[in-house]
Amino acid sequence: MSQAPRNFLLRHPDFGLFWAGMFAVNIAVQIEAVTIGWQIYSIGRETMSIKESAFLVGMVGLAQFLPLFALTLWAGSLADRHSRRAIVLVSLLVETLCVLGLVAVALEDAPQVSHIFAIAAMFGAARAFLSPASSALVPMLVPKSDMPQAISLKSLSWQAAVIVGPWLGGLLCAVSTAAAYATTAVLYAAGMAILLLMRANTTPERQPGSQWAQIKEGLAYTWHNKIIFGAISLDLFAVLLGGATALLPAFASDILKVGPEGFGILRSGPAIGAVLMALALSRWPLRRRAGVRMFWAVAAFGLATIVFGLSQNMWLSVAALAVLGAADMISVYVRQTLVQIVTPDHMRGRVSSVSGLFISGSNELGEFESGLVSRLIGPVGAAVFGGIGTILVTGTWAWMFPALRQADRLDATPASEETTKPHSAITQAS
Repeated sequence: MSQAPRNFLLRHPDFGLFWAGMFAVNIAVQIEAVTIGWQIYSIGRETMSIKESAFLVGMVGLAQFLPLFALTLWAGSLADRHSRRAIVLVSLLVETLCVLGLVAVALEDAPQVSHIFAIAAMFGAARAFLSPASSALVPMLVPKSDMPQAISLKSLSWQAAVIVGPWLGGLLCAVSTAAAYATTAVLYAAGMAILLLMRANTTPERQPGSQWAQIKEGLAYTWHNKIIFGAISLDLFAVLLGGATALLPAFASDILKVGPEGFGILRSGPAIGAVLMALALSRWPLRRRAGVRMFWAVAAFGLATIVFGLSQNMWLSVAALAVLGAADMISVYVRQTLVQIVTPDHMRGRVSSVSGLFISGSNELGEFESGLVSRLIGPVGAAVFGGIGTILVTGTWAWMFPALRQADRLDATPASEETTKPHSAITQAS
């Protein structure tokens, strides 16, 4: 870690604990995702074709999305009424119990896909509460002026885990799926132990009104703020179409023929580019033309997806995935910083829940979409189709959301300066 990020974590010790605890959790999430994907695809290939097995993996995303969709808005309201750290810890406890259930399934002589889908749905329910609470927690640990660097370091934690986790998951899958799931449970427990050391007050100021009224207020705020709505909806449709992670088991097993170890490397590919970009952004944060740069990054994401889909070479595929990850990191950095700076603290849980719903829609539903299209035209066709769709969405959103395109600065502009700096992100969002 460079000197600047290290000093930042030491200057904000509670954020440092959050960062370290979530790093362990993020590694666990990645090992779990790799293992479920590989296990489901392997079970499917015993009796199904490549297309049908890829579709089965995509169904895991749908199983996780449905409970998440049903619970996320309520979870966001809870994050604005109760201790956000407590919600994070309870969510992680549920996920730990779920992964212990997966250990039991993996030890069965003939693991049942239906059991894995049921546990995946429970994971989706837990993440519905984890996502808004953890996102809304960060602004309570650092001052607003340090938010851009905190966001980049939080993303760095995630992307570093996406490098280590899939690689480790691939190695563990080669040993046994039970060993992979057991390692995940240990990492979840370690993350919870670190988060218990935090001492900051993480309970937001209680707001008047019923829970349903607060949910409606959060939805209305997100809808009317075109910077926030444009950014999160761009992510939804771009990743929904361009997400290729659900296809990686098929590419690793039957197209590139690199086995579970190669599958782990492919899963790490996007994070290799993303973590390098996150390090650069933590050292040299974006200061100007944030909106335009986000649109160019999403377009590059789509182009890299096309290259990956057409590649027949392992290392070209990894390189394309690395470019994809670097581009996505820029988009995530701009979107998350805008949302956290513009949104008042008492509404961050609700706005984060809407944002998380869109993001989860792009990830879990993106896996389902990729599996469905793959069943129709194969994995290669699905990846190319998704990349082209992402580029088309980027152009459409740049036209539909001029305020997002014109968003300039990512630092927090004081209220007294807003009238003299008309191109600040805060002014554009009002």
